[in-house]
Amino acid sequence: QVQLVESGGGLVQAGGSLRLSCAASGRTFSSYGMGWFRQAPGKEREFVAAISQSGSTTYYTNSVKGRFTTSRDNAKNTVYLQMNSLKPEDTALYYCAGKESLGKMYGDYTSYPYWGQGTQVTVSS
Repeated sequence: QVQLVESGGGLVQAGGSLRLSCAASGRTFSSYGMGWFRQAPGKEREFVAAISQSGSTTYYTNSVKGRFTTSRDNAKNTVYLQMNSLKPEDTALYYCAGKESLGKMYGDYTSYPYWGQGTQVTVSS
């Protein structure tokens, strides 16, 4: 089992950058595939990015490709989401999530058993 805590959210102007971090407890972090999801008020939770256990494979939703980058440091039990060129439509509560095998269902939030509490990202126009 793994416990996740996000940080790094905040208020930023359009075009700005933020770096989210997700710190994990436990000694088996490197065995978990990790995902990033976001949820805006009144909308469904949506997939943003995912990264494999080793960090060698990443996936992104089309709307963030070229702007967001996810990475991980298994020695620090931390996964990151670097967000550049932020847009007002990126405003949401951002969550990190983990599961033991990333697999083909990396974009399906219901397949992740472990979740952080979320961190708010607000992008002003």
